[in-house]
Amino acid sequence: MHANVLLLGIDGGGTSCRARLCTFSGEVLGEAATGPANLRLGLEQGFSALLDAATQALEQAGLPPAHLTRVVACLALAGASEPTYLASAQAYPHPFRQAVIVTDAHAACLGAHEQRDGGVVVIGTGSIGWAVLRGQPYRVGGWGLPVSDEGSGAWLGCEALRRTLWALDGRASWSGLLRALAAAFENDPHLIVRWTQAASPREFGSLAPRVFEHAGLGDPVAQELLALAAHHIDALAAALVEAGATRLALVGGCAPFTRPLLGEATRSHLVEPAGDALHGALQIARTAAQSLARVA
Repeated sequence: MHANVLLLGIDGGGTSCRARLCTFSGEVLGEAATGPANLRLGLEQGFSALLDAATQALEQAGLPPAHLTRVVACLALAGASEPTYLASAQAYPHPFRQAVIVTDAHAACLGAHEQRDGGVVVIGTGSIGWAVLRGQPYRVGGWGLPVSDEGSGAWLGCEALRRTLWALDGRASWSGLLRALAAAFENDPHLIVRWTQAASPREFGSLAPRVFEHAGLGDPVAQELLALAAHHIDALAAALVEAGATRLALVGGCAPFTRPLLGEATRSHLVEPAGDALHGALQIARTAAQSLARVA
C-alpha cells in the first residue's frame, strides 16, 4: 500500500497556499504555490487554491491529475481552528484518497518541534500563538481582523493607514511612510476609507513591506509600529510560556522584522524551527496513511 500512496502537505494562509508532494518514504516529488486559502475568505476560493497547488505539484512529478486519488493529504488551512469553518471544510468534496484538515498554526507547530512539546508564534498576514503540549493543542489570539491578529502584516497595514488618516486630519505629524501611503491614495482620506471597507487581510498585509522599508530608513512612525507589533508578539509568547511551552519558534514572513525587537523574556525561549508547516502537514498525512494501511 505504501508504494502506491502519495503524501501531500498543504499550507494555506491569507496570502498564499503552498503544496509539497512526497512519496511515503519522504522523497519530494513536487512543490507549488498559489493564491490564499484562508477558510474565512470562502470555501470555494480556498479549495480552488489548494487543488490548483496540488495539481501543479503532481505536474512537477510527471503525474496527471487522476493520480490525486492516490493522495493522502493534510490540508493545513488558516481558519480551520473555527468549528463552523472546519465542519464545512470537512464536508466539502475533494478528489483525494483521504484528507485530514487542521489549522495552519497546528501544522507549523508540529513542523517546528517534531515530536516535542513546544509552541509557535505565527507572524504572517495574520498572527496567532499555538502550542502542542502533552498531545493537546493550546491557542492564543489569531481571531482575525479587525478584532485580533495584532502584530501581523495585516495589522501593520491597517495601523499604518490609521496613522495616515491622522496625519491627513492634522492630528499627527507627517513622516516618509505616511506621505508615501497618502500619495498612493491621492492624498484623499475618502479613497482610503473606501479601500479599507472592501480590503482583505492579504491586501492590508501588502502594505507591511512599506513599513519594513521605512523602518530601515529610520522613519519614526514605521519604527513605532514595529515596536508595537513586537509588544503584541511578546504578549502572545508570554501566554504560551505560561501554558507550559518553554520552547518557542517564530514563523511567518513578518517574523524576521519583528524578532530583533522582542523582549528578553521572549527571546530566552526561542529555538530555530526544525521544519516548516509543510513538514508538519506531511507528518500528519503520513500518520493518516499508516492508519489506512492498518485498516486495509
